[in-house]
Amino acid sequence: MDKNERRKFKMPIFIRALRLPFASASALGFIFGSFIQREKFDFLNFLLGLLAAVSTHLAANLINDFADSRSGADWQDKNSYNFFGGSKLIQEGKLSEGFYFKTSLVFSALALFCVLALWLRLGKISCLFYYLIILFLGWSYSQKPLALSYCRLGELVIFLLFGPALVMGGYFIQTGIFPDLTSFLLSLPAGIFTVNILFANEIPDYPDDSKCKKLNWVSCCGQSKAYILYFILCILGFGAIILNISIGNLSKFALLTLIAAIPALKAGIILKQDYKDKLKLINSSKLTIAVHTLVSVILIIAILL
Repeated sequence: MDKNERRKFKMPIFIRALRLPFASASALGFIFGSFIQREKFDFLNFLLGLLAAVSTHLAANLINDFADSRSGADWQDKNSYNFFGGSKLIQEGKLSEGFYFKTSLVFSALALFCVLALWLRLGKISCLFYYLIILFLGWSYSQKPLALSYCRLGELVIFLLFGPALVMGGYFIQTGIFPDLTSFLLSLPAGIFTVNILFANEIPDYPDDSKCKKLNWVSCCGQSKAYILYFILCILGFGAIILNISIGNLSKFALLTLIAAIPALKAGIILKQDYKDKLKLINSSKLTIAVHTLVSVILIIAILL
């Protein structure tokens, strides 16, 4: 951090750079996976895993802003919307690209330290191998040479990282078992509803992203029809919950997640009617995050029951 950045640096700016509120997605998914089996719950392993998961998520957020600044995507519209389009602190001249890159390395190192500690505690080198794959995907989502979010593979990466990786990872840390069909099936809602957060945030960014050849799933259907795919993802997410209930992985308490269909419907209507209005689309992003949070909390309670 140079002298100019140190002078401007304040905690609210740091929190905004990290996009810290979005870390709830990684925290809730990992907590859910950790509680699938509680007969021999190891609290220290849980804390190490949770810190690794959240730190990896923050590292990915930071490298995403770095990469989108380099590509020019975040320079198309310099206004900050908090939920999509990046933190815009580089564009506002408050932080540099170098700050984002270096801070991403710091959080990646912190996560790796936690994973090394887990390796020593679990006695399984496989946890290090699995984590390196996760770290690679987290960086490759935005960063070259792969830049997967620029070639319609970003949504798949997010599904894997926020679904199977988090939920099955939490389960693995407590049981030492991987792969596991039950934890995989239970990971599907987390992955799908997180993809929907990403997708809802991609819709307002689509015109700016297209100018920089950043292709995502919105490019497959266009802004005006994107709400259809949004609803399809919602149906798949709720369908995955019903599937887990029907095969006995979740109690019927999990049916309460259907309450989240109300904010999901409201978000979809906004995406249909106001797909060109970024200010109104802030509300669809908020509602989609609320859907994910509500579903996650209910599922955590359901797995505890």
